[in-house]
Amino acid sequence: MRLTPLHPESPFFLIILGALMAITSLSTDIYLPALPAMEAALHGNAELTITGFVVGFAIGQLFWGPVADRIGRRLPLFIGIVLFIIGSVGCALAQSMDTLVLWRFFQALGACVGPMLSRTMIRDLYGPQEAARMLSTLVMIMAIAPILGPMLGGLLLKVSGWQANFWLLTAIGVVMFLAACRLPETLPAEKRATGSLASAFRAYGPLLRNRAYMRTTLCVTFFYVAIYAFIAGSPFVYLTYFGLDSNWYGPLFGVNILGVVALSAANRRLLQRCSLAQMLKVSTRIAAAAALLLSAFALTGMGSLWGIVLPIFAVFSMNGIIAACCNAASLASVDSQSAGSAAALMGALQYGSGMVSSLLLAAFSTGTPGTMSVVITAFVVLSMLMVQGSPVSPPPAPAR
Repeated sequence: MRLTPLHPESPFFLIILGALMAITSLSTDIYLPALPAMEAALHGNAELTITGFVVGFAIGQLFWGPVADRIGRRLPLFIGIVLFIIGSVGCALAQSMDTLVLWRFFQALGACVGPMLSRTMIRDLYGPQEAARMLSTLVMIMAIAPILGPMLGGLLLKVSGWQANFWLLTAIGVVMFLAACRLPETLPAEKRATGSLASAFRAYGPLLRNRAYMRTTLCVTFFYVAIYAFIAGSPFVYLTYFGLDSNWYGPLFGVNILGVVALSAANRRLLQRCSLAQMLKVSTRIAAAAALLLSAFALTGMGSLWGIVLPIFAVFSMNGIIAACCNAASLASVDSQSAGSAAALMGALQYGSGMVSSLLLAAFSTGTPGTMSVVITAFVVLSMLMVQGSPVSPPPAPAR
């Protein structure tokens, strides 16, 4: 029996899209407490499983974006979820660390489809301002993952082995497949890219030459380099340098997620009165000012731990505005026939930026909070510069 597609105004439509976006975070956060157990059992560097996932996630989007522009949104979404399920089973059954890394790469090739097409489907249905408001809602939904994931992973580790985390991801994948069956096709046949599938991949050339698209895409990419620098560097800074009790690391990290949720909620209201360009200019300036304060405290030692925690909270929270507004503005600057490719390129740059952060922290480490702080500051300032000057001017809103 064919299920009736949900209407885009239904709250369940947004809940499903938010859950699809959360798969990325949940796929890693849920097994973070099990990393030591995985290393002990498989005799390898468990952090490579995160690297393998990030690489697969970035590469996979570049493939699926043009495919979704050519054949629609639903079929690639179903295929991606099936690949995610298969990859999760493979991870659970892995007998060596190398095998686990390969299955994590495969898992990411499917996991990347959900977040990419969630953004694209919002772009298909809404104009720029409303799309940014809807994306803010999705951010609030997906923010549950980095809070709930480690808690679930910790509980599973107490009652079972590390494999249980991937069996849980398998079950989540099955539930998401069933939920995705209720999603409507948001790209009708007459609006799809024409020609061969190979020709659809050539959409990346015009995107790279589209100044409006690249400005906001680089804005969120540079900002995410800073975010990943905090994620990668904060365990050393908080736990090793300042000697913080490990029980306090989770709450200090989680409060930043709550800041993102609060700013996402504020963004929904503010966009009723302010343009995307105004929101991006103000939010990136606030983030840059906080980042400069962070570097000043880190390099001089003023404020001790709180000199790091408080400016980081201000920077991290701005993600609730910057990510949603950049995504909406970037996708509004392209036509529907290349929206999937645009979301894919943006996602690949955004999530692949974590590799840049890791390399910079490793190359310029000084054993102090200074390296992390300077990397964060430099890229937040670059993010700000991308959206200053002439306002972002998206084309007419797509038809509902």
